[in-house]
Amino acid sequence: MTAVILQARLDSSRLPEKSLLPLGNSVLLFQVMSSLKKVPCDLHILACPEDCIKIFSVLAEKCAFNIIGGSKEDVLNRYCNAIRYFKVDRLIRATGDNPFVFIDAAEEINNEAVSLKADYAGYSALPYGAGVESVSSEALLKAEREATLQSEREHVCPYLYNHGEKFLLHRPLSPLKWRGADLRITVDTREDYERAKILHNYLEKTERKHCGENIIGAYRKLFV
Repeated sequence: MTAVILQARLDSSRLPEKSLLPLGNSVLLFQVMSSLKKVPCDLHILACPEDCIKIFSVLAEKCAFNIIGGSKEDVLNRYCNAIRYFKVDRLIRATGDNPFVFIDAAEEINNEAVSLKADYAGYSALPYGAGVESVSSEALLKAEREATLQSEREHVCPYLYNHGEKFLLHRPLSPLKWRGADLRITVDTREDYERAKILHNYLEKTERKHCGENIIGAYRKLFV
């Protein structure tokens, strides 16, 4: 079984409660989940801290996401608990900061990972906030058993790509059509959020709002 597993929280230090900030006709987290629902997989899961379940459950239900709670700081453990509970074989990891995920790129990198039987796969040179990571559950469970550094547990995948001798890593340069390492489409600061509102409203008028090339084109037209 392949699942999108999305991590989200409320207590961001740079932009508190950003998951609930208005974006379009709903809030940021809803728009992130709505985008990720278009990624082909068997299951969509929202993995959040225990203290967020009550608030996030309504949004998850609206987007047909399963929801599971876990550790606030040990996000690696939170993911692995979701893997065990839902019996996931491969996961597509996404974060609640990114309402403009390139759905076409997410599907392609996951297909490449499956074809290569890679433990970890992720494109480089995408715009910041555009990508996902495709990870085998077996590899992530191994990381949970072995990772000791706080940075390897708070950010989920560093143990994998810091130990290339233990895992099969696939980190290719993204196809040219999705390349844009100079662009920032995540939402981490107030400035990011104000830009995201403009970009979201513009993309809502197009039929291909989740296409990577379309998002890049819109961003460059509006802000570059």
